[in-house]
Amino acid sequence: MSNRRSPWLTLFTFGVYIFLYAPIVVLILFAFNSSRQNVVFESVVNKEPCGVFYWFCALTNNSDAIDAAGNTLTIAITSTILSTIIGTMAALGLQRYTFRLKSFSEVSLYIPIVIPEIVMGISLLVLFNGIFNGLNNAMQLAGDQRLGLGLGTVIVSHIAFSVPFVVLTVRARLHSFDKSVEEAAMDLGANEWTTFRRVTLPMIMPGVLSGAMLAFTLSLDDFIITFFTNGPGSTTLPIYVYGLLRRTITPEVNALSTVWIMVVLIALIVSRRLQRRAA
Repeated sequence: MSNRRSPWLTLFTFGVYIFLYAPIVVLILFAFNSSRQNVVFESVVNKEPCGVFYWFCALTNNSDAIDAAGNTLTIAITSTILSTIIGTMAALGLQRYTFRLKSFSEVSLYIPIVIPEIVMGISLLVLFNGIFNGLNNAMQLAGDQRLGLGLGTVIVSHIAFSVPFVVLTVRARLHSFDKSVEEAAMDLGANEWTTFRRVTLPMIMPGVLSGAMLAFTLSLDDFIITFFTNGPGSTTLPIYVYGLLRRTITPEVNALSTVWIMVVLIALIVSRRLQRRAA
């Protein structure tokens, strides 16, 4: 059997990569466009004081964009940490124990994944409004003291749709886990916590990191659920960019998107290195 690679396979592979990454390359290229209309690429911008990086410098002077990026990172990091902890614990419980509602718990994990995001966004909005209205009436809060949507509600919403992805990813890792290693550790005198910290967690760490990275990227680019559950002072980057697109589109949007692509790329590289080290 010949190991020679077919030229058609090579051509098809290049075509797939071009289809996937050509829009990203064009977006990055237009971040250096001298035209403010951002429709036709005229030439590379070269304005003082930043030269070809003029739109990136303009971005650093945009306090709204910086605040939106800060909110997005705060929400993504917080929701990723909490959803990873909750999802890992849930995956261990579902994998190791048998209880009455186990089948229902496993099926319910797929609901946030398969239902449309707009349905989940509306349901969370109704839930939060009901809770806040009840608390405001019970505590007789008025004016600025009234509880409402904000950064906390967005974080809770992101945890709600991120936990199932973490659970499914960690459970996939647990299917190949050998429990005899834990039993050997306990036979040698380790208690349950030491066994989990020194044996179980290092062995399932690649799955935990994969689930955390999935939750992080989902939180970064979420728009619909965040749109329904955010409030004053909790505007994220996707919502901010959407607001810009409803007005004049300038290369500043491309510069902002380019920076965000670099952030996600760095996160992917770090996650990949951690997974290899854990493996």
